[in-house]
Amino acid sequence: MHGLEGKVIVITGAGGGIGSAICRRLGEAGSIVGAFDLDGTAAEKTAEKIETAGGKAFAVECDITDYDRCRSAVDELEEKAGPVDVLVNNAGWDKFAVFLESDPDLWKKLISINLEGPLNMHHVVLPGMVERKRGRVVNVASDAARVGSTGESVYAACKGGVISFSKTIAREVERAGISVNVVCPGPTDTPLLRSFLGEGELGKKIHAGLEKAIPFRRLGQPDDVAGIVAFLASEESAFITGQVISVSGGLTMNG
Repeated sequence: MHGLEGKVIVITGAGGGIGSAICRRLGEAGSIVGAFDLDGTAAEKTAEKIETAGGKAFAVECDITDYDRCRSAVDELEEKAGPVDVLVNNAGWDKFAVFLESDPDLWKKLISINLEGPLNMHHVVLPGMVERKRGRVVNVASDAARVGSTGESVYAACKGGVISFSKTIAREVERAGISVNVVCPGPTDTPLLRSFLGEGELGKKIHAGLEKAIPFRRLGQPDDVAGIVAFLASEESAFITGQVISVSGGLTMNG
């Protein structure tokens, strides 16, 4: 990918399955990786893997639901690495719950992490990009937002909000030369999905059902998502903005 070497890139949720894969992919491309995660130890493990492989990374513990911490975390990274060139909003969380059996406390947690968190990060990082008149933003949403998913109503609503927000922000910052795009993974084999499906026979049946429904006959892997994120972060995507791309093995086909 052209234009990734030496770029300072913030990736939230860097300790998770998809987040760590994105960090590794960008580290391999020569980017300076800011591995942000609520779990500081997980962020450090991701950064250490990049450093061991010969790349450059900084681990930053950050609760994206805390606006002030988002600001101080970005300041902390920029003091060490320089201005942020690319923001990847990847952090997310979900819990299976049929809406009528859920409660407002769960809704608030889902909204805080999956919608307010990305808003906080945009608000902190974008002013510098606008001032410098360059930058890339890649938001990781979900195909649950595009086609719906039983048991994920509020999560899907949040991710749908991220898609709508991204398209609007893409219009607001396009004159500054900043692109904003969205990647929507389908079912992806991560610890979060495995916990979401549950253990035991029921979890196995749901897992097998998903694999059967996907035309490629397998769940997505974190590396399947990392590649498209790297492309959208690079100069290869210089004329692409406001777009939503599914990575679902053909499970969802949106025109």
